[in-house]
Amino acid sequence: MSNLFNEFVPQGMRDIECEMIALRRQIHADPELSFQEYATSALVAERLARWGYDVHGGIGDTGVVGTLANGAGRTIGLRADMDALPIVEATGLPYASTNPGVMHACGHDGHTAMLLAAARYLAQNWCFSGTVRVIFQPAEESGGGALRMLEEGLLERFPCDAVFAMHNMPGLPAGHFGFRSGAFMASADSVTIRIAGYGGHGAIPHKTVDPVVASASLVMALQTVVARNVDPLETAIVTVGSIHAGSASNIVPDAAVIGLSVRALDPGVRDLLQARITALAHAHAEGFGARAEVEYERGYPVLINHPDETRLAESVARDWLGDGGLVRDMKPITNSEDFAYVLERCPGCYLLIGNGEGKGGCMVHNPGYDFNDDILLTGASYWVRLVERFLA
Repeated sequence: MSNLFNEFVPQGMRDIECEMIALRRQIHADPELSFQEYATSALVAERLARWGYDVHGGIGDTGVVGTLANGAGRTIGLRADMDALPIVEATGLPYASTNPGVMHACGHDGHTAMLLAAARYLAQNWCFSGTVRVIFQPAEESGGGALRMLEEGLLERFPCDAVFAMHNMPGLPAGHFGFRSGAFMASADSVTIRIAGYGGHGAIPHKTVDPVVASASLVMALQTVVARNVDPLETAIVTVGSIHAGSASNIVPDAAVIGLSVRALDPGVRDLLQARITALAHAHAEGFGARAEVEYERGYPVLINHPDETRLAESVARDWLGDGGLVRDMKPITNSEDFAYVLERCPGCYLLIGNGEGKGGCMVHNPGYDFNDDILLTGASYWVRLVERFLA
C-alpha cells in the first residue's frame, strides 16, 4: 500500500499490527453464520474486557457492546459486523475456513479486527474526552442483526450522539475512503408471486388455466415498471430471479411461483415499486383467468447517511490523508446493508474503505475473496482519528 497511508499510522498501532493480523486470520479460519457467532462473540468480549471496557454480551443473541468512558462529553458509537456466509472457500490460504461450507467472504473478519485494534489503542492511549461504544453486530448478511439489537434496546441501553460503520470495498484503491451524504445504499425487498391456475393435460390446454403462460406474460410486464413508471433520474431494480412451475412437458401445472428482488434508493420509489408490482401481478393473472397471491417482504431500508456526520467523517479522512486518500465522486450502491436501521434512529454515517484492485480486488461474496490485511491498520487508525475529532 502507498506510503501515503503508512506514514500517518500511529506508532502505537504499528506495535500491535502483527497481533491484529493474526487475530483477523484466526477469525477468518473459524467463520460463523448469522446469529451463530458464538466463538467470535466470546473472543471479542474477552479482548474488550482485558483492555478495560465495560462489556455487555447477548444483545441480539450474539452481539457485544463495549463501553470506554473518559470524563464528561459526547458519546460516539463504532460498529463492526461479525457474521460469515454459506460459501465454500476456494482461496487455498493457510488460514482458510475450517468450517466446511462457511466462509468470511465479505470481510467481516477484517471489520471486527479493525475495530478491535482501534479499541485497544483507545484504551491504551486515552486520546479523547467522552465515551466510546464499540458495537459488534451479528447477522448483517441475512438475519437483520442490527434490527434485532435495536429491538432489544441497543440505543436505549447504550445511547450515542452519533454512530458510524465501515465496510471494505474491493475494486477501490487500497486504504482510500469513500463517503456520500444522503441515500448511499439501496433498500432490498423480496417478492414471491404465486399464479394459481387450473391444471390438466398438455394435449387439451383449452380445458386448463395455464399459470405458466400468465407468468411469462407477467415477467415481461414487470420490465415496464422501471422503464415506464419510475422517474428516469431515479434508481430502481426489479430482478426476476426464479420461476418454478410444472414437472412434465405434457402437464399444465396448477400453479407457478415467481421470485423477485426489488431495490430502490428512495423510500418513495420503493413504495411505488411495491404498488405497481402488486397491481400488475393481479391484473395479469386475472387477464388469463388465473389468480395471483403476492407476498411482499420488505427487507433492509434505504441507507441514508446524515449530512453533518458525513461531512465530519469525510473531513477526518481529508485532514488526515489529504484529497489523495479519498475516493472522488462516490456514487450510491445498489447493495443493501442493515446499518440502515440504525441510521433511521440515530445520526451517523456509513463509509467505505478500499480493499484494493489486485489480489484484494476479488469481489465480496466470492469463494476467492480475502480481506486485504494491508488496510487493517489504516481502517483502525481512521476509527481512532474519528474518535479524537468527535470527542475532542
